[in-house]
Amino acid sequence: MTTMKPAMRPLPRAMLIDMDDTILSAYARPEIAWNTITAEFAEELAPLPPQLVASTVLAFAKNFWANADASWRMKLAEARHLTVKGGFTALAAAGHRALPDDLAIRLADRFTAYREEEMFVFPGAHDAIDRLKALGIKLALVTNGAADTQRAKVERFELAHRFHHIQIEGEHGFGKPEERAYLHAMEALGVTAKDTWMIGDNLEWEVVTPQRLGIYAIWIDVHGDGLPEGTIVKPDRIIRSLTELVPD
Repeated sequence: MTTMKPAMRPLPRAMLIDMDDTILSAYARPEIAWNTITAEFAEELAPLPPQLVASTVLAFAKNFWANADASWRMKLAEARHLTVKGGFTALAAAGHRALPDDLAIRLADRFTAYREEEMFVFPGAHDAIDRLKALGIKLALVTNGAADTQRAKVERFELAHRFHHIQIEGEHGFGKPEERAYLHAMEALGVTAKDTWMIGDNLEWEVVTPQRLGIYAIWIDVHGDGLPEGTIVKPDRIIRSLTELVPD
């Protein structure tokens, strides 16, 4: 006896799509990046093991971003200076060698440059977006972050012409998870929540608030890590690539 696949949900009139770690490999897996950068600075960090510095800075950064005001998204480089300095302070408090602030700044700036160097469009993302647009779906790119940083990515990775509406937090003065970020994007596309899907990698920004507004919320789990343990968030659908949204 053969089992029937569940019917796919009909495509919507519109999609709101996140950029970082949805279309672009941008900020995911920070532990890999920090370990790479601290290894580059191993001589200056000695006798501290680079891995210890990386894990301490990462722990401080995670705590910082978990509690940071949204305004820090506009000042990423400055925020990284603070988090590396904070990591160095934590190391000194634990009895390790005190590391100078100038080293913290250079380490943070190298991390920022490395992230830019390593950024790329996920395989198939451009084609998926183009095919969805060709099907008549209204598309909005909805991304948080500073105007100059995010606009540079839009241009660098040839995204502007692929969307009917580009919405960058730093250009509009509001961002996810503020309700008006989604409402404004839908208004720009001329659609309502019932006609709209939201796709992205952040559970709060791309699932919780959109669902509250009546938007169908799709969580993209590029690395296949699964939902975080203990979360009560339930995406309407989970995908690993935008290519999964394109009908066969």
